[in-house]
Amino acid sequence: MDEWLEEDLSLLAGGEHVPRVLDQRMIREPIRYLAPRPPVCVAPTDTVIDTIRMMREHRIGCVLVIERERLLGIVTERDFIMKLGQGDGERPVRDDPIVYALNKMSVGGFRHVPLVGEAGQPVGVVSVKDIVDYIADFFPNDVLTVPPNPARGERWRGRDGG
Repeated sequence: MDEWLEEDLSLLAGGEHVPRVLDQRMIREPIRYLAPRPPVCVAPTDTVIDTIRMMREHRIGCVLVIERERLLGIVTERDFIMKLGQGDGERPVRDDPIVYALNKMSVGGFRHVPLVGEAGQPVGVVSVKDIVDYIADFFPNDVLTVPPNPARGERWRGRDGG
């Protein structure tokens, strides 16, 4: 059994506390570990106003544009420009490594990456926030205990308060 799997099983069983490590293996985990939310979709014939309304209603930063259950593009709050697949049209799937979605975001300048199924149908959306939250889970004590004003450094630790 892989060492990391044994480590995780030990943690679940209440064994000795083993700190999680952010390493090369972590970014090669499947995208599904990010728990992408289901896609919210619009048709190419939907109006910009309807699309904005839908994004506000769902409190999301993007919608996928589909036609006949096939992904055509993505509309984001950032630019409201269709980003149609060019060339090979490869899109990540839920079992691709996280680093693949990270590459699409970094190289393409995207904050959202649509995920597609075998037939090209949209099955999810991964956002930069999903990846940040996933990484933050590796440092819960550091992330969740940041003082209200980090510029004050360690001085906050000695204070009692609500």
